[in-house]
Amino acid sequence: MSSYDPRPSGCTPFEEELINAMNDFAHSTDSPAFDTAGMVHRTRRRRATLVAGFAAALIAAGGGTALASISGSASQSTPAATTTVDHAKATFLLGGLTKEPIAVDLTGQDLATAKGQFEKAQLKLGTIVKVVSPGCKPASVVELTPHSPKIVLKGDTVDVKLCAG
Repeated sequence: MSSYDPRPSGCTPFEEELINAMNDFAHSTDSPAFDTAGMVHRTRRRRATLVAGFAAALIAAGGGTALASISGSASQSTPAATTTVDHAKATFLLGGLTKEPIAVDLTGQDLATAKGQFEKAQLKLGTIVKVVSPGCKPASVVELTPHSPKIVLKGDTVDVKLCAG
């Protein structure tokens, strides 16, 4: 028999040895075990935790932003410099957002600013009356009803008195 004669199996000795080695390897190794139910449970738990964390962060950021915009813009306002305007009468206490009510001073603010504060606090604007009050800026807030120390809650109506000049 020469090296050019075909083998009975149709393969060279190297090919036969390679096939046998691959078969031995394929039949001897264990297939990996996957705990698919556990993996799905972990994934769902992580996703739920992540969503809850983001929701809590957004709620905290949104609430903090609303509180900062309500109290921040009120504290940055420049009230009318007079002795006749009573700041307590032009301040409302917003309750229901935090443990303690938030004081919002609208003394000397114009009607547009007051409306903006009412919208942020989700309050309704009631009657608007102009009153004569010496030493105040015309068309500025002089008094709110109800005013501090009474606490207003979301949905309440607040009446406004503006300076007639």
